[in-house]
Amino acid sequence: MSSKPITHVATTDIAEMMSPGPERRMELPGFDAEFVDFPHYIIRITERIWHDRDVEKCLDWYAADCAIHTMAGDISGAQTVVDNTRATLEAFPDRRLDADNVIWSDEGDGAFYSSHLITSKMTNEGPSEFGPVTGRQIRIQTIAECLCKDNKVIEEWLVRDNLAAVMQLGFEPDRVAKEQAQTDTVNGFSLIDFHADNRAATLSGDAWNGALDAASEVAINALRASLSRAGQNALKSHYDFRTAAQFPGDVSLYGPDQIAAWCGDLLKAFPDLKVAVDHVAEIPYLGDARDVSVRWTATGTHSGAGRYGAPSDAPVYILGVTQFRVMNGRVREQITIWDDIALRRQIATARYARG
Repeated sequence: MSSKPITHVATTDIAEMMSPGPERRMELPGFDAEFVDFPHYIIRITERIWHDRDVEKCLDWYAADCAIHTMAGDISGAQTVVDNTRATLEAFPDRRLDADNVIWSDEGDGAFYSSHLITSKMTNEGPSEFGPVTGRQIRIQTIAECLCKDNKVIEEWLVRDNLAAVMQLGFEPDRVAKEQAQTDTVNGFSLIDFHADNRAATLSGDAWNGALDAASEVAINALRASLSRAGQNALKSHYDFRTAAQFPGDVSLYGPDQIAAWCGDLLKAFPDLKVAVDHVAEIPYLGDARDVSVRWTATGTHSGAGRYGAPSDAPVYILGVTQFRVMNGRVREQITIWDDIALRRQIATARYARG
């Protein structure tokens, strides 16, 4: 076993991550010998699939029955991953998936879990799920959370800032959501109905009951406070006054006051919003700082006016991931991603059903 530290994605150059040397840096049972540790596995397979354009490798690194969960619906199987990857590259041929961070955890029994923060720069050169070709260059962020075992992704939770993509492409978000909801209706599909079980699971309480380190507890408390009406006045106890925070739509905020205002508008639209924590992972950053990933879900009723227009009474479901950087007992940086187009699509579905 090598004495080198486990790959730290947030602070390591990509060239070094691609050529880390031959020796294992951690126990990785069931994984190919070329992968020196679990973060290296995540970065290397992403490089090969997306940057080397070796899309068929998805068949090697995704389980045949792998479930991929998104707010727009679930897909299943390695071949579907291949097909969707090819479709994305037809719309955005130069798309890159550059790694900003990988926060990970050992799940036991040879399984590992990754929270992979990605920045994608790309040019729209073909029709996409959002509309016709625009020729525009865009930049968005994604977090892919993968449960892996025996050299394969066996389950994935994917959140992408599709609101930012739609806006940068020059489309109107609510119009895109409405068109998607209309297409769903023609096809006999309802995103609201699809998420019925997910909403029930969120209302039943937290699915994750593991032990928490101090930084993870700070992160979860900050998340809960920001997304609850009762916690809005306490954000200064969870967030550093210099906190840099990002939210869907490529929204950039600074300080607990701006976070409170942005989240407050969300809570006006969904006054009964309920949040449940599904998974937590934590790794060191620099010095005493810690990086924490929290995968969470939320459900509520669109009964308030504001960001999403007049109340529709749509029961909505949100699948979100937040990566936190915790320093000195408070959140210093935060990136929160969910698919806000899929959220608007649920609202549009309720409106369309009413005629």
